[in-house]
This record gives sequence, C-alpha cells and structure tokens, in this order.
Amino acid sequence: MKDENASAVVLAAGEGRRLEPLTNRRPKPMVPVSNRPILDYVVSAIADAGVERVVLVVGYQQERIRNYFGDGDDWGIEIEYVVQENQLGTAHAILQAESAVTGSFLVLNGDRLVESSLVERVRSEIESGAGPVMAVTRTDRASDYGVVSLDGGRVTGITEKPGGPVTAEVINAGVYGFDESIFDAIRETPTERGELAITTTLERIAADRPIRTVRYRGLWQDVSHLWDLLEINAAVIANVDERESEPLDGAVADDTAIGTGVTLGRNATIGGGTAIGDNVTIEANAVLSNAVVFSDAVIEAGAVVRDAIIAENGRVGANATIAGGSTTVVVDGEVHNDVDLGGVVGDNAILGSGVTVAPGTVVGDGATVDHGVSVGGRIEPDAIVRRG
Repeated sequence: MKDENASAVVLAAGEGRRLEPLTNRRPKPMVPVSNRPILDYVVSAIADAGVERVVLVVGYQQERIRNYFGDGDDWGIEIEYVVQENQLGTAHAILQAESAVTGSFLVLNGDRLVESSLVERVRSEIESGAGPVMAVTRTDRASDYGVVSLDGGRVTGITEKPGGPVTAEVINAGVYGFDESIFDAIRETPTERGELAITTTLERIAADRPIRTVRYRGLWQDVSHLWDLLEINAAVIANVDERESEPLDGAVADDTAIGTGVTLGRNATIGGGTAIGDNVTIEANAVLSNAVVFSDAVIEAGAVVRDAIIAENGRVGANATIAGGSTTVVVDGEVHNDVDLGGVVGDNAILGSGVTVAPGTVVGDGATVDHGVSVGGRIEPDAIVRRG
C-alpha cells in the first residue's frame, strides 16, 4: 500500500568551505540564487511534489535556516529539525534523522537544485517496492561527482570523484529513496578519513544487489565553487517565465531578478543574468552584468561590476572596476582553468573609489581596499590594503 505520509530528509548541515567568504556567516544552502536561498528551491520542489513533511538536518549556522523556514507553514508543509553536531559525512547526517522518519523516505541534498518532477518520480519508485533508489543524471563535469556504473536501469557501482580522465557521463544526482533498512546499512559501513559517506554505503549495497535508478534530464544545478553561483543564478533567472519586481528607472535587462527597496541611480545599467538583493543601492552611471549582489550592498557611482559577487552590506566604491572575464583559480590545491569570475567581495567588505580588481580576486569579509589600489588573489578577512 502506498505510504501517503512519506517524508523527505534534506541534508543542510554543511559549511561549504569552498564557497568562502560567502559561507562564513551563512550555511551553504542559504547562499542566495536569484534572491532566494538555494534551500528554498529544494524545499519548494519537495512541497510541489506533494510531500507534506520535511526533516531538515541542520548544523553549521543553523539559526539562519530555522529563522527562514520556521515550521514550514509558508510552504504548506510540516518542517522538523534534527541536528548534526559534527559534519561527519552524508551518511552520518542521514543517521541523525532516524528517529524522525518511519517507512519509506526521500533524501535530498540541500545545496542542489532539482525539479519537483524528479522528487515525484523517486517517491513513486521507493513506495512501489524495496529500496534503495538513486536518481542519476548526465553532466560534462562527471569527474567532480560520483560516477555511476549502470546495467540497464540498475546501479552496479559508484566511484566518488574519480581521479584522471572519465569517459562515463552518468553521475549520482543526489536524490535518493530509502526504507528504514538503510540505517543499519550505514552503521555497518566503515568510516573513511573519519567520515561516513552515503555513496560508500550504496557501493556496498550494490556489490550484493542492484540499486534501482531514476534517470533524470531536467534542471540539475550544483553550487560547488564561487563561479558556479554566477552560472546557476543566470540559469535560474533565465528559467523564470514572469518576474515580480519593482519598476526601476534606468536600463535594466529582462533577464534580471530585482529585490525590494532597490535604488537605481541615473544612467545606471543592469545587464543580463544579474540578481540584485533587497535594499541595494546602485548609484548613477554604475554598470553591472552577470552579477549577484546580496542585500544591503552599495555600488557607488560609475563602478563597473561584471562576473562578480558582492555579499551582504559590501560596498564597491565610485569608479572601481571589477572587469570580469576568464581566469585561472586555485581551490584547495586544485587548478581550475577558464573560469568566469571577475571577483568576490565578502560581507561588510569595502572597495575604495578607483580600485581595480583582477579576475578571480576574492576579498574577505570586513576587508578594506584603499582608494586607487589594484588587487588580485585572495585578501584575508578584515585586512586593510593600502596604496604603496
């Protein structure tokens, strides 16, 4: 019999260190895309799929999530919270929800955008028979994810972030259907470097019996690096048929997301793929394109902001230039070539007037760059960069 009370467990406890400085003051799932937290899209997809109860596994900066989602009334669902005190892997996070679920349930990552149709299909699959079920999709960046080996519609193996060239394109989409037997399977899984990964548990299960799959070709967006946020922001904005935003004087492209209380100065220009958060001030003659600007930021007169992220209460001084374009960025020792990232300005950071920002620059929270300085690389939080 179909379980009408199936729950969805959403993993939202992680810190997201590769997205620093954006995750210094907010958990990764609360980073905004088109002026809504990533997690909002996940919860909305679950609600639209007809799931009425969501268990949010929270941890790092959990107050941000609790304050935003509350009891779930605004989404027409019931939200319960469980805490993962230490972030010890995805399987460990799922274990924290054991007392909060019964029967079959879904598991989703709180930092990946998917359509409600995928949630519906995985739910239907898990409720029609024994689990586990895994959604799979295709990507041209398979080496960044869990590459899945298939035999027909069944998973026969998972290789997590394989090294070297990858010929397969099918990856783990991060949406699962489980029954309660998964908890014992997790407990029987050995830890790796002190963590329990759900893919390790699934690999062990696949060695004994095939895992059913749901193949998916719809919207699937993952924010792993800072530049991903720009790409996903533009994709989500382009995917919205109608936008509700306050009318602004000035040149504003159609494919933009504009929050409330935004002030746009004379002859300012907002180009495509740009999201402007609430209460942002953009002064006269400023130019923005392919940018994500968090709430309460200020872009002063004549500034140019391209391929850039300006975090909450950040300030870009008059005639400062973040020119944008392609660059090479090193993250945790890994080199990423041909990345479109003009720069990132952290929460409460200030770029003085006439500052020039080299592509790929990351300015830490609370840092100040003096007037007329040219900067590049990574600037530490609260640093003061002076001329000379």
